[in-house]
Amino acid sequence: MAGRIPQRFIDDLLARTDIVDVIGARVQLKKTGRNHSALCPFHQEKSPSFTVSADKQFYHCFGCGASGNALRFVMEFDRLNFPEAIEALAGRAGMEVPREGESDEQRQQARVQARRQEEAVNLLELGTRFYQQQLASGASQSAHDYLKRRGLSDDIVSRYAIGYAPAGWDVLKRHLSEKGVDENVQIEYGLLVRKEETGRSWDRFRDRVIFPIRDWKGRTIGFGGRVLGDEKPKYLNSPESPVFHKGRELYGLYETRMQSKRPERMLIVEGYMDVVALAQHGVDYAVATLGTATTEEHLRRLFRLVDEVVFCFDGDTAGRQAAYRALNTVLPQMIDGRQARFLFLPEGEDPDSLIRQEGGKAFEQRIVRAGSLTEYLFDHAGEGRDLRRLEDRERFASAVLEGIAKLPQGLLKSLLMRELSERTGLERSTLEEISEGRARPGVAASQTPQPQQHASSHESGHSAPLARKAPPRRQQGATSLSMSGRILHLIVHSPVLVEALPEGEAWCPEDDDGQLLLEVVRLVRAGGYRSSQVLLAHFHGSSHGSRLLTLLQREPLIPAALRQREMEVLVAHFEQQRKRSSPERELEALQARERNGEKLTREEAGRLWQLICELKR
Repeated sequence: MAGRIPQRFIDDLLARTDIVDVIGARVQLKKTGRNHSALCPFHQEKSPSFTVSADKQFYHCFGCGASGNALRFVMEFDRLNFPEAIEALAGRAGMEVPREGESDEQRQQARVQARRQEEAVNLLELGTRFYQQQLASGASQSAHDYLKRRGLSDDIVSRYAIGYAPAGWDVLKRHLSEKGVDENVQIEYGLLVRKEETGRSWDRFRDRVIFPIRDWKGRTIGFGGRVLGDEKPKYLNSPESPVFHKGRELYGLYETRMQSKRPERMLIVEGYMDVVALAQHGVDYAVATLGTATTEEHLRRLFRLVDEVVFCFDGDTAGRQAAYRALNTVLPQMIDGRQARFLFLPEGEDPDSLIRQEGGKAFEQRIVRAGSLTEYLFDHAGEGRDLRRLEDRERFASAVLEGIAKLPQGLLKSLLMRELSERTGLERSTLEEISEGRARPGVAASQTPQPQQHASSHESGHSAPLARKAPPRRQQGATSLSMSGRILHLIVHSPVLVEALPEGEAWCPEDDDGQLLLEVVRLVRAGGYRSSQVLLAHFHGSSHGSRLLTLLQREPLIPAALRQREMEVLVAHFEQQRKRSSPERELEALQARERNGEKLTREEAGRLWQLICELKR
């Protein structure tokens, strides 16, 4: 796993980067005095409120509040994560991105790997141009007829770089060999297939319409081929290679990002032809998975671009099964502000066939009316169950709770719990206890508490055991912060304060802000970061990122000179609390074992009596 990018490199990169050039390449800027202005690229406006300062190397929008340095702008505008944005700026400046803790040998290996990757991309680009030339030369009338029947224009064929693989066994192989490309390299990157028994190799794609698969930079990393006749398989993908990983890439994502109009949502479909047919009819925000189910990595990429994802499935049994798999994948990604919806097509139809029948506007209406994640979760849980029957209602509630348990903390989780309470007639507090593993359905709350288990009741096949009820979570409004939140607030504004914290992690409370605080402390220590903007960039697009941004936008009331002392006082308070709570936890654990009928050793019994006496005093 690559180490973190050193702060000194980020500082050097930003020092060599002119924010006016970076933003000017993406937005039309107008010189206004010492600054530049433009219509804000992050919200709709008629009068310019977006300002770029060459002196401060900073941008700010007085309309929506968007602000930051060149790195932040590239992340927001190009919808890249932190390492990708660093790579983009470094590539522009002709700099190589180092990693913390890399040895000279590792750096050399990284250079070799980068050079090999560039060679591979160049090879695959050669393949793309070859396939395009074959289509343009009229090598196959059947390929032209096929694309014409599908109603694809020359513009769409060009936008998606669609080509044609000739029917011969080694046409591409001979073409690339003439250009000096080694046969083993062609095999490694999936252009050729080799039979191990004979050592003979041939073109992987033959007599197929070819769809190049491109990464976020627009570089070809693989291919998909659609057969023209009745041969099987109907669709054929490049195999996994050093540059192509099906669980990460989405067909059509690059083309969608290149559109001038930013999409409000992304539509996930099954095939290449679905994507290009939808684009032909104006629905140019569709992407396709590459022969795999939708993964968490796919969704993370999409949610960096948009706040709403719509899954599109056939209405048959296979489509319903795929939808349920997608539901379980998307639930953990549903931080507040995101939406996921489910569109089921009429049986026997796919997006390609349906949009050609009814047109783009009618199909978009289907997308707009697609069912919400909430509707689908409840509908699937209630399928085949009569909620008037007690047993079916219990199974329905258990199925919904299993989904709710996958959600991150937030408003959606709370609203779903309330909706489930209304539909089942069960008290919300009871449902929350069951969901959090603190109570067993049908078991009285007066029973002896047991240590909480981490395995869910649905995974183990048994009801979740009881555990001591956690204290209510402290509400953190605009005017109040938890104690760990107060330290987090100070560090977000001054990351250098991390140096004043104790070396270990035992001092930190285990509440929500405490867990985030530890993540931030680890990150700052590992990367040596001093910039608040760089710190936030690491958490961009996550619920933690939203929390940290809120803290950054709120100026601490404590003067800068007193912040370290304030933090030291808070840490000392935590240490004192920890020393006091340790005997209490030890006492509870020994008493719980006794209640469970477990016999204590003589030493443990003596320790139990000692703790009782100490705590009574």
